[in-house]
Amino acid sequence: MIKRDSKTDFFVTLGFVICLILLLSNGFVARLAALENDVDVYRELEPIGTVLDIVLREYVTPVELNTVVEGALVGIMGSLDRNSAFVTAAEFEALREETKGEFDGIGVSIKQDDEGKIIVFMPLMSSPASEAGIRPNDIIAAIDGTSTEGMDTTEAAQMIRGRRGTFVTLTIIRNSDEDAPEDAQPETFDVQVKRARIPLESVKESQMLGNNVGYVRISSFSDTTARDMEESIRGLLNQGMEAFVLDLRWNSGGLLSASKEVCELFLPQGALVTYTKGRGSEDDAPGKDDMRLVTNKKPTLPENIPMAILANSETASSAEIVTGALQFHQRAIIIGEKTFGKGSVQTVIPLSQPPNTALRLTTALYYTPADVTIDHQGILPDVAIPMTREQEIALARQMYLSFESNPDNQYRQNHGSMTPGYEVTEETVEDLPLARAIEIFSETGDWREILRKYHRDVRETQVAAETNTIRDAHHAPLAHDAGGDGSLDAILPE
Repeated sequence: MIKRDSKTDFFVTLGFVICLILLLSNGFVARLAALENDVDVYRELEPIGTVLDIVLREYVTPVELNTVVEGALVGIMGSLDRNSAFVTAAEFEALREETKGEFDGIGVSIKQDDEGKIIVFMPLMSSPASEAGIRPNDIIAAIDGTSTEGMDTTEAAQMIRGRRGTFVTLTIIRNSDEDAPEDAQPETFDVQVKRARIPLESVKESQMLGNNVGYVRISSFSDTTARDMEESIRGLLNQGMEAFVLDLRWNSGGLLSASKEVCELFLPQGALVTYTKGRGSEDDAPGKDDMRLVTNKKPTLPENIPMAILANSETASSAEIVTGALQFHQRAIIIGEKTFGKGSVQTVIPLSQPPNTALRLTTALYYTPADVTIDHQGILPDVAIPMTREQEIALARQMYLSFESNPDNQYRQNHGSMTPGYEVTEETVEDLPLARAIEIFSETGDWREILRKYHRDVRETQVAAETNTIRDAHHAPLAHDAGGDGSLDAILPE
C-alpha cells in the first residue's frame, strides 16, 4: 500500500472543505437546514470526502482532480432519472448548436437495434457520411478503434461528432444485399469520414402524394421548425392540397417552444397545447417551472382540410406534445403506433465550474390538454398500424435509395405505391401507416364525421402515467451525430 503523505492529506482535506464552504454559501445552508429534522446531512455527505481522499492517495496511477470531480457530477445527475445529466463542455456546445439548427459532424442518424447494436438509420443527403458510402442499416462496430459494444446512441454520437475538418474512422459491418447468395458473409471494413458543418433541417420531406394529399416529415423541433413547416404547407396549398399528413415518426423531439409554434399552424387561436408542473412550494403555490402554452395565432392549414399524424415508438418529447394536442382537440387522426413516452422537461443550467459545463436537470413534467402526463406511458394512436423492425428498415432503405443517386428526390422519397414518380415492383415496400391515412382520406362523406368515426376517446389514448415512473430506466430514441437524443425540451436561461 502507498504510504500516506501528510502534505497531500492536508491539501485534499482543505480542498474538500473549500468545496463544502462554496456549496454552503450558495444558498445550500437553508436547504440543508430544512433536511436536518429528518437526516444528519453532514454525516451523509462525509463519504464524499472520504472516497475522494482514498482515490487520490491509493489509486494505482495519479488522478486528475478535475476528472474525479466531473465523474462525481456525472454520478449525482445519473442517480436522478433517465434524462438528467451532467453536460460536459463539448456536449454543452453541441446542445447549443443543435437547437440553432446546425452542428459539426458527419451527418448520420443512428439508433440501436433489438440486440443493442449501433446501426445507421439514414445518412443526411449530401453529408460527409453519404459521400463516404455509408448506408442505412450499416452496423457501426467501432469508432476510432473503440468498440461500440455496450454504448447507447448518445455515447456513440458524442464520439462521432467533432470539430469540422477533423476525421473519424468508423468500422462498418454491412450485411449482404438481398440478391446476394444465401451463404454470403457480412462485410467488415473501415471508413474514414471528414467532419464538416452540417445543417439540421427539421423538414426532411415535403411532397404531394396521390389524391392531392400533402405530406411533410419533420425529424426534430428547433428554432426554425415552425417557419420551415409553414413554408412547406403554403407551397402544398398552392399545389391544390386537399388533405395533409404530418409524419412525426422517428422524431425524438427538441425545444418545448417549437412544439407550440408547430401547433399554431393547425389549431385555432386560444387552444391549449400543453402545461407544465414543476416542484411546487409547501403551500401549494405554483412553481417557477409551471407554465401554460396556448396558441396565439390563426392556423396556416385551413380547418376544413383533413389531417393525420403518423407516430411510432420513436415519436418522443415535443413530437408527443404536438401529437397529444392535435389528438385531444380532434384536429387530426393519429395513425401508427404508441409513442415513446417522454413527458418531462429538462432545464439546462450553466455552471461556472468546471468552465463551459452545465446541468441538464429535470425540472417539470408536461401535461397534455387531457390533464395527464404520459411520461413512460406514451400516447396510443386512434388507428393502430404497426410495422415490424424489418419493415421499418426496408422502408428506410427504400427511402434513402430513392434519392441516393438523384438529389432532386431528397424531399420526395419513395414510400410505395402512393408516391408519384416511382415504379411499383414486387420489391416495392409499402409505407403502411401512410397508405392507411390516404385510404381514410378517400372515404366519402363529411370529414368531421369521418374524424369522429376514427377518433378514440382520449381517456383511452392518453392515460396518466404512474407517479413513480420518472426514475425508471428506458431505452433512448433515435439520435443524430449532432449529439444527444434530441430530448432537450428547454434551455434556460438563454
